[in-house]
Amino acid sequence: MCGRFAMNKETDDLILEFIARGGRAEDWRPRYSVAPTDEAPIIRERIPQGDADDPTPGRSPSVERELELAAWGLKPAWSKPGGPQPINARLESVATNGMFRTAFASHRCVVPMTGYYEWQQQADGKQPYFIHADVEVLAAAGLYSARRENDGWKVTFTIITREARDASGEVHDRMPVFLQPDLWTQWLDPARVTAPDALLHLLDRSSTSVARSITTYPVGRAVNNSRTLDPADPGLIEPVELAG
Repeated sequence: MCGRFAMNKETDDLILEFIARGGRAEDWRPRYSVAPTDEAPIIRERIPQGDADDPTPGRSPSVERELELAAWGLKPAWSKPGGPQPINARLESVATNGMFRTAFASHRCVVPMTGYYEWQQQADGKQPYFIHADVEVLAAAGLYSARRENDGWKVTFTIITREARDASGEVHDRMPVFLQPDLWTQWLDPARVTAPDALLHLLDRSSTSVARSITTYPVGRAVNNSRTLDPADPGLIEPVELAG
């Protein structure tokens, strides 16, 4: 699974990287630890309501790519209060699982991250590792949902995971599904998926390719407790030497 990640880039950096509008992400501050229920930037594409409702013959609706803050833990619009809010969706079943299939069909997003954390159990406790690649920003495949809450909209997301490949598998048996840049546009397209198997194949191929560039190293155990750490501390991703 992916249970914690780092996203230490500014809003403007992400807008330039993904060529997106600012959306409502102006309050984002870089974090070296994003935990479940935290808000983090996602990139999504949608058709503005006015364009979606325009019946003009021959007119194609415009699509807007936005940078949006969303809470980690998918809460579909149809789910009941107190229901599950999964932080991960398995690639193997994401297109058919009732929790995710609607979002997979038409509410796909990119979750930018600079890397993610996994843990190994040691005799003296859990040892965290930071897993990253040779690019500044990784694009994880995600799903999102927007539901009406009070007087506004609450956007939530989940990260798709798969069986780990290459160095990522040295620490944990699952990893996020990462997208190569040439797949971003197809993945973000808000049009309803009509060939899910073909898209799943592209995700598998893309994430396998990205996995070849992934490396991992141990970091300090301050990252273990998300309630006491300082998420703005760059020392969280600094490598450490393990004893013995």
